[in-house]
Amino acid sequence: MRLKSLALIGTMMFLTQPALAETKPAPVEALIRQVDIPYTQFTLANGLRVVVHTDRKAPIVAVSVWYDVGSKFEPKGKTGFAHLFEHLMFNGSENAPGDFYAPLKQAGGTDMNGSTYFDRTNYYETVPKTALDRALFLESDRMGYLLGAVTQATLDRQRGVVQNEKRQGDNRPYGLVQYKQIEGLFPAGHPYGHTTIGSMADLDAASLDDVKNWFRAHYGPNNTVLVLAGDIDAASAKPLVEKYFGAIPRGPQNVAPAAAIPTLAVAKSEVMKDRVGATLLLRAWTVPGVNDTDSIALDVAAGVLGGLSSSRLDDLLVRKEKLAVQVSAHNSSFAQLGTFSVRALVRPGVDPALVATRLDAIVADFLHNGPSADEVSRYVTESVSGTIAGLERVGGGGGKAVTLAEGALYSNDPGFYKKQLADLAAQTPAHVRAVAAKWLSRPVYALTVEPGARDAYVDAAVPPAAPVAVKAEPPVKGTRGAMPPAGAAIDLTYPKVERTRLSNGIEIVYAQRGAVPFTRAVLSFDAGYAADVAGRSGTAKFALAMLNEGTATRDATALAEAKERLGAGIGMAMSADRTNVSFSAPSVNLAPVIDLFADMVRHPAFAPAEVERKRAELLAAIAQEVTDPGALANRVLPPLLYGAASPYAKANGGGDPAAVAALTRDDLIAFNATWLRPDTARLFVVSDRPLAEIAAAFERGFGDWQAAGARGVKTFTALAPSAPKIVLVDRPDSPQSTILGALPNGLAGTDELLPLITANDALGGGFLARINMNLREDKHWAYGASGSFQRIEHAAPYLVSAPVQADKTGAAIAELRKELTGYVGAQPMTQAEFDRAIADATRSLPGSFETSQALLGGMQNNDLWKRPDDYYATITARYRALTRAQVEAAARATIDPARAFWVVVGDAKVVRPQLDSLGLPVEVIPAASVATARRAAGLQE
Repeated sequence: MRLKSLALIGTMMFLTQPALAETKPAPVEALIRQVDIPYTQFTLANGLRVVVHTDRKAPIVAVSVWYDVGSKFEPKGKTGFAHLFEHLMFNGSENAPGDFYAPLKQAGGTDMNGSTYFDRTNYYETVPKTALDRALFLESDRMGYLLGAVTQATLDRQRGVVQNEKRQGDNRPYGLVQYKQIEGLFPAGHPYGHTTIGSMADLDAASLDDVKNWFRAHYGPNNTVLVLAGDIDAASAKPLVEKYFGAIPRGPQNVAPAAAIPTLAVAKSEVMKDRVGATLLLRAWTVPGVNDTDSIALDVAAGVLGGLSSSRLDDLLVRKEKLAVQVSAHNSSFAQLGTFSVRALVRPGVDPALVATRLDAIVADFLHNGPSADEVSRYVTESVSGTIAGLERVGGGGGKAVTLAEGALYSNDPGFYKKQLADLAAQTPAHVRAVAAKWLSRPVYALTVEPGARDAYVDAAVPPAAPVAVKAEPPVKGTRGAMPPAGAAIDLTYPKVERTRLSNGIEIVYAQRGAVPFTRAVLSFDAGYAADVAGRSGTAKFALAMLNEGTATRDATALAEAKERLGAGIGMAMSADRTNVSFSAPSVNLAPVIDLFADMVRHPAFAPAEVERKRAELLAAIAQEVTDPGALANRVLPPLLYGAASPYAKANGGGDPAAVAALTRDDLIAFNATWLRPDTARLFVVSDRPLAEIAAAFERGFGDWQAAGARGVKTFTALAPSAPKIVLVDRPDSPQSTILGALPNGLAGTDELLPLITANDALGGGFLARINMNLREDKHWAYGASGSFQRIEHAAPYLVSAPVQADKTGAAIAELRKELTGYVGAQPMTQAEFDRAIADATRSLPGSFETSQALLGGMQNNDLWKRPDDYYATITARYRALTRAQVEAAARATIDPARAFWVVVGDAKVVRPQLDSLGLPVEVIPAASVATARRAAGLQE
């Protein structure tokens, strides 16, 4: 069928082109003035430092707890303890037994997680303001009342989870590089000389007493910063914090270990082999940390060398000399020191030695001559723009609470970001050159990763098979009273969505958000992977990528420089149904950003030399895909799931390498003319600026754009999924197996799926879901496992994802089948699971739509799934109208375990015997053949 235009909703008007304001970029000083996070701080008698920031844009509060303990504090024989405790502290405390997430989910918490690194361990959640008491109770309980809930069973369980977290990271291409880099840069015993995940041998050797003593020594309130950011002020925060944290006694004071910045005596070079698609060249140095005055200059140096899109390495190695397909440079600043690294992926067919020589020469030239004033200015502008964008979020892993906590913990100043911005604005080419030369002229650590069989690798040890008696979870001791209630529910206030049209008919779907002076926009084309060319998969991705490689008036480097001067991020992406070109930028630069955006979309040059360069990069990316377990699984799945003739079967990663190699410039131009055109486009915009200004700016850029020729047509017929079976992609030496399970059904994404989404909450939809609790928390075979409805316009199959340790692959699939069968059979959703799902879905809405990015995504979802613009304004009532019987019936009618088939990416010699016992036919595909030949039934190109 031909995809139909969506019904027009809301206000309509047609515009003529008005005059616009000045189009020069705003000076960086004007951008910096927009960065402000006012705060108040106080300290409890027990040493807990509290920072409060008020932001009334939404009825939510971010809670961010930062412990001054990370892997640098770990002595020899106890590596990995800090990270292990991050896990243990999610497993319940004396007055809040059970999983930490459960009571927060019932309260509608969002952005809930924790992390550990060299310098710190942090925990964070964003909750409705009415649930702040509950969040503070939980955080204080795991700070002051944890150890009674840490049992041998809990320790063994989380030890296994951590081992699979390590396997999951190690299983990726280049996954072992981090170990080599740290070993190469730091002497044995240095505080920063081991990875945060640590030694599995150390963790296996740790006794319960060892672990508890580690906690007693480090996690007191006097070693902690608590940040509250959002709909809260210091006057109301102080009594709450005192109430919940005040009785916790001080602990031993953490003292940062001596951590001198080591310098290699001579340059050191190593070579390792791994199952990768391209040779990687790495150069690394140790450098000063965040509190050193040289740190910001090194940030600028990294940006100019390999961070900016227009960087020296991009411009020379990738664009002009075509020796590399990807480059980067990064300055990682920690509390006491940092690391500076430069990377290049060698273009296939090019001698790595030649690339290494040029890489070193470019770095040496930079150290001798330094950056230009324009390069420094562009980096500063782009960096400050990103900072402004981050001000919209109060919490999570990167919001305002993080900025304040990092400043307080690392620099004894929550407002340290102000000093950093001032230092950034003051950078000069001469200063950047001098600092870079000072630190990067020292002996370098060089690593080359070559394609080949992975070097000898010690897998994370599997715990002994001896069973550990599982003790009952400790009862609530009652020493602190009952856990505070979740508080009154606060309904979502969803902004008004307006619609208008440009002169040529392109519709604008707009909502206003004024929390930050920023604009985000998506030009969405009715195309996507489903529009790719049959028999020539990769055309759509290749054609889209060329929008970023120059216009009729700007080459690729000039285009990158123009974006950087404006502080604009412009990106391209494809989903199954849509092809999107998007931008985010400070609103003060709105007019010139839209002019640039329009030039990219309307006037791509398709310069022959750039086409050939991009072709080589895409072919290299495809070679990388067939070394990555997740990419391999996602290449194999679509034709099995939808049928080889479905447009959705074209979702084939980067495409067929033979097709990409054969595509001509004219093929690419013709594809864009057919699909990326005004009559397939719709604009989605969220901005602090009013609709009239937004529409006028887009009218100038797009109002006279006219389509030529026939638009593309996507024809959808009935899906033809595979019969139940297992397709095993043989990827030797894999410490984990990546499992994807697919359950076809007759749904479309445009159907009302709310009952099914609710049903899935308990089955696969989150941390507390049965699938994850089984494979991660009960069996500790996986770092995480999940299930969800993959919602696209004309289908919504149910997919299960589970990366598991290799020796448990068959058993894990058996467990997944058991969970699926039980959920639609003898173990349906319980009343408690239903109540938790409804509470979370409704109470979390204010936090879920905190940012303009989230709002922009919701607007696009409503449009794609043919829902009214105010759908989210009414969704609370829809959830509350559901019944458990209705949800159970929807699950039983849709989830059919008997139709499931499985894609497994793993080491066949280890995995195949396990799969043969499951009663399904097993087909084996070598990983190397996945991109070039679809060999199994239903996998033909």
